[in-house]
Amino acid sequence: MKIRLVPALLILIVMAVTIRLGFWQRDRAHQKEALQAQITQYENASAQTVSAVPLALKDIEFHRVRAKGTFLPAQVVYLDNRPYNDQPGFYVVMPLKLDDGGYVLVNRGWLPRSIDDRTRIAPYLTPTGPVEVEGIARADATRAFELGAGGSAAHQKIRQNLAVASFATEAGLPLQPFVIQQTGFVSSTATALKDGLVRDWPAPATDVERNYGYMFQWWGMAVAALGFGLYAARRAATKERTQAAQSTPGSQGPVHGAKDA
Repeated sequence: MKIRLVPALLILIVMAVTIRLGFWQRDRAHQKEALQAQITQYENASAQTVSAVPLALKDIEFHRVRAKGTFLPAQVVYLDNRPYNDQPGFYVVMPLKLDDGGYVLVNRGWLPRSIDDRTRIAPYLTPTGPVEVEGIARADATRAFELGAGGSAAHQKIRQNLAVASFATEAGLPLQPFVIQQTGFVSSTATALKDGLVRDWPAPATDVERNYGYMFQWWGMAVAALGFGLYAARRAATKERTQAAQSTPGSQGPVHGAKDA
């Protein structure tokens, strides 16, 4: 059987690519499993204090943190399209001026949105004096899909997304490069304050199962490519044998002459 070079190379290329992609998805799943283990470890660790000293995002993300300061309600931003229990609403993101002069953004919680008027903000309370908040350091206040700039243009109270670095430039504040996802207040006076915000945060999603699913899909495609190649080779070999048999002299059987007179 002759092996046709071009089809064989195509099959091998497809198999190499799909096998490599399967291993890549497996590695991504392992990375996410390690991240999930770290997140669990951080949740059980002591809270770190946030001050004016700059902290690198990679060193603080997903850690429990505490921060003392005063909220700046004049620079609040409402992040739209953040549903909770299938109800539309906002995330209330507000700068906190730290006691030592630094600043950090705080995702204070969820607020329901008016069905009739998107711009109508439901009432909630903001402490006017010093508070101490506790929460989880996150890279941002979650991101929602948007086309282009969408509702994230600067100087709008209601936006779709909020980038920390861009908002720091816009507000003129030396913000820490992360957002505190507030879980509650630390001081007893602030704890008694019913601010009207919901802080039932979803657990960070790592989607490990999705990566394993993609891994098996890619490897399944590699097996399918191998099966197709073997099937095509078998058909080609059968066709070659048939043609060879037909072209062999005498393969059509004996030729009978006329009967003797």
